[in-house]
Amino acid sequence: MLLAEAERRLGIAAKLAAAIPDGRDASRVIHPLADILRARIFAIACGYEDADDLDSLRSDPAFKLACGRLPDSGRDLCSQPTMSRWENAPDLRSVIRLGRVLLDLWLASYPAPPAAVTLDIDDTCDVVHGHQQLSLFNAHYDERCFLPIHVYDTATGRPVAMILRPGRTPSGKEIRGHLRRLVRHIRRRWPITRITIRGDSHYGRSEVMDWCEANGVDYLFGLPGNRVLDRLVDEAADDIRTRRAGEQPCLRGFAETRYRARSWKRERRACARIEATKLGLDVRFVVTSLAAGTAEHVYEVLYCARGQAENLIKLHKTQLASDRTSCRAPLANQVRLVLHTAAYWLMLRLRDAIPKAHALAVAEFATPAPEAPQNRRPRHRDHVARPPRLRRSLSRGAAVPTPRYLARRTLSIGAATAPPKPLPETARPTSNPVERQREKNPKAQARSISQLGSKTPRPAGVMNKTG
Repeated sequence: MLLAEAERRLGIAAKLAAAIPDGRDASRVIHPLADILRARIFAIACGYEDADDLDSLRSDPAFKLACGRLPDSGRDLCSQPTMSRWENAPDLRSVIRLGRVLLDLWLASYPAPPAAVTLDIDDTCDVVHGHQQLSLFNAHYDERCFLPIHVYDTATGRPVAMILRPGRTPSGKEIRGHLRRLVRHIRRRWPITRITIRGDSHYGRSEVMDWCEANGVDYLFGLPGNRVLDRLVDEAADDIRTRRAGEQPCLRGFAETRYRARSWKRERRACARIEATKLGLDVRFVVTSLAAGTAEHVYEVLYCARGQAENLIKLHKTQLASDRTSCRAPLANQVRLVLHTAAYWLMLRLRDAIPKAHALAVAEFATPAPEAPQNRRPRHRDHVARPPRLRRSLSRGAAVPTPRYLARRTLSIGAATAPPKPLPETARPTSNPVERQREKNPKAQARSISQLGSKTPRPAGVMNKTG
């Protein structure tokens, strides 16, 4: 019911349904398109990422009530075939409109245009298990996969755009095209907002930086190191290495320089983080169009904040299972990505409504495994307690069946079963393959017994058929 209230305030199911043409006869429609999408979004948010889960959830009283139907006497929700047909129904123009609905939802989340906004862009590996179109083998991940692009407003944790793409590293022209369409749509609503694009080193292409500089967009990208960059910061690196040579186990410093790669049209500001340890020297670079701030501020405060985008991708991909892109057609997989993003919006809206002082205000989305014995929370390998999970706390006492993967995990971890009764000596299984063969074949057992009494010597190293 909390998800239903969040969806009612956002109106996301109706907005997505309005972007898909519905050519059905209105007098014969049993399941409106908005209800179909709403049921799918609620199922994803509750941990049922597969469309065939709707076959068992369609008659669930809680889901029916959340979708505006009476829990007992109301008509059941749509089934898996109905949902699958609508996932494959939108054409390219409809899919583009669905992406704009999500972008408008992010723009409308601000009561007024902000003075500045930073957008994090990154891609993630989406492993495929079939013959999906656009799937390619990626040598870096050693998998056949997609590499969808995720764009987030990291300061608020809100998703901006999700783009399904082939499983190869994006080129400079491709990134420039995505950013051009994204910024153009934002500028229509926020003409004077200062936009900063932040990303990893493979997004800092010359085409992207040239376009950003020509269109008044700031950028902050990682920069791969090379011998030229190392020479430019060699003096600062020697100073840090020398000062660390005392009793300090680790010493970190920062430097900046002007650098121009062979493919660049002009020099740009490059900031370096130099860290000296007992294992050697580690230097990382970033390139930026920002003129203000020291090298330490640019790297430590501005660029390192990009790591939060990895956590947001984890919420979207791992905890809401947005990598379940198993349709053959790429447009259908893009529709699935949109539906999972809509479920992300609902979970995020629920978390934002929790008071900041409560532990669930920073909770993750997914339901964890049953708690460890002695009521202790499971811990990471670095012995840090896991954050609380929002879905489990909100679903206590709900009449929703347990997802299949959680049911398996519960049976294997948390189920308390009686110890098995010991078998009698005659019924106990043996681990010796020869004994098992003799139990199955009494004649072979008789032959082997007769061979034991034979006086014919057997050559060394030669075994009979039964032994």
